[in-house]
Amino acid sequence: MLRRLISRVFWSFSRWTLTTEPAPARPTVLIGAPHTSNWDFVLMLAIAWRLGIDVRWLGKKSLFHGWRGPIMRALGGIPVDRSDPGRVVGDVVAKVQDGEVFGLVVTPDGTRKGHSHWKSGFYRIARETAMPVTLGYVDRTTMTTGLGPTIELTGDVASDMDRIRAFYADKAGLRPEHRVEPRLSEEQPLTS
Repeated sequence: MLRRLISRVFWSFSRWTLTTEPAPARPTVLIGAPHTSNWDFVLMLAIAWRLGIDVRWLGKKSLFHGWRGPIMRALGGIPVDRSDPGRVVGDVVAKVQDGEVFGLVVTPDGTRKGHSHWKSGFYRIARETAMPVTLGYVDRTTMTTGLGPTIELTGDVASDMDRIRAFYADKAGLRPEHRVEPRLSEEQPLTS
């Protein structure tokens, strides 16, 4: 209840417009892209709280040390031990099997700059858990943000990524100069 109130106040005063499809009714991998600024986190929470989505997000283990740990967990954070990334998929599968409905927020374009392609973790998690992928976005050119379509991945990486690229083609992110084209290193080179 408090989260919805906070989000209503945020959207009342924000320069951003929430333009969104309805929240998914089952567990989903929620892509946050283009991820070009730390402010994306605030927008993600505002979207999720407004739509009543219980979100979980993956963060490096160091974010959860000391006084920040309880805050990060309360905001839905799941610490990731990069030396054992396979454990994360197992934890997510267990939550899905327990009947939890949540959006697992993943920012596949990495740490906001300096990358040439998306990380494939979101794809592997979605395929291994049979969760659909919901396309969340930030677009500075229109000052809109929200959720796009929810899609089922087919296992044909190039075809699935073509659908994802088509959605994000006109989305610039908060800092367009840091935008990374939605492409996985696992994809075959595209032919013209």
